[in-house]
This record gives sequence, C-alpha cells and structure tokens, in this order.
Amino acid sequence: MLNSARFAAMLATAALAYAPISAQAQACEDLILGAALSATGIYAANGLNTQHGYEFAVKKINDAGGIQIGGKCFHLKIKYYDDESTPARAAQLVERLIDQDKVKFMLGPYGSPLTKAILPVVEKYKIPLVQGEAASRSLFTQGYKYQFGIVATSEKYLTPVIDMAAALAKKAGKDPSSVKVAMIYQDDAFSLDVRQGVIEQIKKYSMQTVIDDRMPKDLNDVTTFFTKVKALQPDVLLISGHEKGAATAARQMGEFKTAVPLIGVTHCEAAKIVSDFPKIAEGFVCPTQWDETMKASDPMFGSAAEYNKAMQAAHPEYKVVPYQTAQATAAVYVWADAFKRAQSLDPEKVRDALTKTDLPTFYGGVKFADDGSNPGKEIVMRQIQGGKYLVVSPADVAVAPLIYPRDANY
Repeated sequence: MLNSARFAAMLATAALAYAPISAQAQACEDLILGAALSATGIYAANGLNTQHGYEFAVKKINDAGGIQIGGKCFHLKIKYYDDESTPARAAQLVERLIDQDKVKFMLGPYGSPLTKAILPVVEKYKIPLVQGEAASRSLFTQGYKYQFGIVATSEKYLTPVIDMAAALAKKAGKDPSSVKVAMIYQDDAFSLDVRQGVIEQIKKYSMQTVIDDRMPKDLNDVTTFFTKVKALQPDVLLISGHEKGAATAARQMGEFKTAVPLIGVTHCEAAKIVSDFPKIAEGFVCPTQWDETMKASDPMFGSAAEYNKAMQAAHPEYKVVPYQTAQATAAVYVWADAFKRAQSLDPEKVRDALTKTDLPTFYGGVKFADDGSNPGKEIVMRQIQGGKYLVVSPADVAVAPLIYPRDANY
C-alpha cells in the first residue's frame, strides 16, 4: 500500500511520464480536474486502478491535440489528494480542491461510501462531478444536480446470478422456489444496494434465503459465515465486499473447502483471485461493467478490444484490465466531450452540457437521466473458466456457456 508521501511522488512522476511532447510547442493551458483518490486504506488497489484509467485518458486526449475552447488549446491535468479510503477525509479534500485550489471540475473517488461523502460538498459549491467508480443506487435518489455517474447502478450487480439459478432449476425440472441462497455483504452503501437488488430478485422467484450476513468492518475474517454455509449447503453463494472482502472470502472458502454449485462474487479482478487463489476461483461468476469483447467503440479510444490492448501495453501488470480502469478512462472522456460542446469553462455551462451528453464510448453508451445516472448501462457477467474471465451473460454477448455446477477443485 502507498503512503501519502509515496502517492504524491508517484503522481508527480506520472505527470511527467504522461506529459505530451506536443504540449511545449502548442503552449496549451492546463485544464484542471480534481480528484480525491485512495492511495492508502482498504480501497487502495482500486484507487490505483482508477488513477491508471484517468491518466491513460489524459495522455490520449492531450496527445490528440487537447481540447479547443473559444480558439484556445487546453490540456487536461488532474490534481490528486489521497483520501486514505475514508469518507470524511474525501469530503475534506474535495472542499480543499474547490475552496483553496480553485478547481472547478471534479472526478470521483473510488467507491460509493466516499462518493456519498463528497456529494454534499460539490452540491454546496455547485461544482460538476463526473464519476465512474460509485454504483450505489442511493447516490441518485437524493436530488443532487451536479453529479453525473456513468456506471450501471449496484442493484444490478448480482441479480443475474439469481436469474441463472432460476433458469437452472427449471432446466432440472425443479421449481425455483426450492433454491437456497446464502449471502454476505460489506456494510457499505454499494454492497447494501447490491443486496437489495438480490433480495428483490429472490422474492420474484420465491427462493429461500438461508444466510444473510454482513462482513466485519476490517473484512479480515468471515469464518462464521462459512461455518454456516458448510452446515446449510446452499445452492447459491453471493459475496460483495469490494477487493479485500472478495480476497478474504476466496481464501477462507479454500480453508473450508466450500462446495457450492453457483457462486457470484463482486470485484474479482481487483482482488486478484485468479492469480492468488486459482483453484478456488475456478467457476466464480463475476459481474463487470466492461469487457474487452463488448461491441462498443469511439473515435478516441477505438473498440473495447483496442482499448484493452493499449491499456495492457501501458500497464503490463494487467493480465485482465479491471473494469474500474476502463470506466475511469470513460469518465475523463465524458469531461472532454462536455467541454468541447459547452465551449466554455463556466461550471454552469459545462454542467448544462453534461445533462445533454449522448456519447458512444469503448465502455458503452453514456446518456444521463435527470437524476444523473446512466440508465442504459448494463452489467455483464463473466465466469472464471480455465483461469480466464469469459462472458456468460447476457446471452447476446456471451462467448461461452455457464459451467454448472462449479467444480470445487481444492
């Protein structure tokens, strides 16, 4: 994990590495976006994934000539602070970016809890925010006018697993009401919204909820949950605890030799479960906001596959490009599009442009509803098969059939 000093040093180095050579010749002005982002704490891994996506977009847009507004050339630049994965700290830092650093345009932090904390701040100062890392549905029900979120909302994340279980039961000649579901969630806005979506889908099929637990705050030990799973033998197991919760669950699933035929887990890629727990992770079904096989493209980043190839070239450590990285890039692209259409750096005019966004991207289409959400965005489900993430749902984009029951290879 990065401490604050190392974070600052990393960002300073990144700024140099990503500065386009053409900037000197064109003498473009800086157009600053602000971001409180987790370099330390429980969200540090995805904070870094987000930063990689932000910086990749900045470089690409600047290298393509930047943004022309009123006959002037502007290059995007991001000013970061480490929010330490703490909501209160994120709110303080966003206020500092606005009040002291005079930043007029914001990118989101990683995660729904931190985004929830900063929304009253950007609303207070009437500073527009484009965020691609917070999916909690509750963020879009409070009447905020300055938040624009490009992601599919969190209640959609694990409901497809319930649909899969219902279809499998019918195929086996059973009533879906016979299906037993066990679930555990982190106690945060995102995961609780994931749970609510699942609860509603379970009611639709009259399934049985045999375990409904919350993870401890430190996310270090869920043995009590797996003791119950072993005793009750559910048909479906669902886990939502961001990267740390997913890693803890995978490790302890191996310790308990958990043999549940259908398992859905959020944040599989960020938790690195394929590399760290290859045998245990086999057969997990993982939701994603983006996949390189998607039929989505744009003039700046090309197709989803081309973006994937370019990101892996820039970051060879990515065997699988996290969807958090892709959506971070897309969020910066939305900003660039809004600035070009607004032809202004007045926050109100840029906000008005954001409300009219209708932008095809390599990540999928972005068109904001009145509440600032992007309702057209859907969740894609991938299953880990042979150590690879293969799309199994929806059917029209699937590249492989669901393997069921999961082979518990301990």
